[in-house]
Amino acid sequence: MLKRKKVRQRGKVSFTRYFTKFIPGDSVAVVRELSIPFGYSNRMQGRTGKVLEKRGSAYYIAVKDMDKEKKYLLKPIHLKKITLK
Repeated sequence: MLKRKKVRQRGKVSFTRYFTKFIPGDSVAVVRELSIPFGYSNRMQGRTGKVLEKRGSAYYIAVKDMDKEKKYLLKPIHLKKITLK
């Protein structure tokens, strides 16, 4: 689990990750950016799901939790696109 950033990376935010675009149907993983408030439990780290839609500057994500599908609203800085091979 992510707890802290390396010393030289503290406070830095990658603009490419901040402005990443996703389209509905993309597979994404939840990867918390530690220098920006997350707003959800730390257990969300590493979960995978699908992008449902864009709402404002955030994305609506469907994540499977055990046998139920749960939906979360996350900023793109906390998401990483998964390419299926």
